[in-house]
Amino acid sequence: MFIGEYQHNLDDKGRLAIPAKFRGQLSEGAVVTKGLDNCLSLFTKEGWDFEAERLMNLPLTQAKARAYARFMLSSAFPVEIDKQGRVNVPQALRSFAGISGSTVVTGLGDHVEIWAPEAWEEYRSHIEKDSGNIAEELGI
Repeated sequence: MFIGEYQHNLDDKGRLAIPAKFRGQLSEGAVVTKGLDNCLSLFTKEGWDFEAERLMNLPLTQAKARAYARFMLSSAFPVEIDKQGRVNVPQALRSFAGISGSTVVTGLGDHVEIWAPEAWEEYRSHIEKDSGNIAEELGI
């Protein structure tokens, strides 16, 4: 399970150091894609296979289902962790998430999210202020 929040830097070649605690789970290969809320999502190969299957089973007759599947699948790139524990994040994905230099890497259970620090702080601040309402609406 991926949990926690870490600060890591993207180097000049677009490589991101993955937190040491996450590397073992990603050693068999991974997939990075656009995530929700303008972050990137990094899945294990097995996790991505499950997610891709779920996306491919969405009803093609529904425009929003097609749009969401296109959003996730068309931007997915397989990545491998190098000997220094880094993955190469494609330029198109870095641009989408506004990532250059420092990043915030968060564990979200079944996958990892990669955020621009400013976007993460804004998002986190909002959800922290509204966490009680969010929990209530979810019935937690």
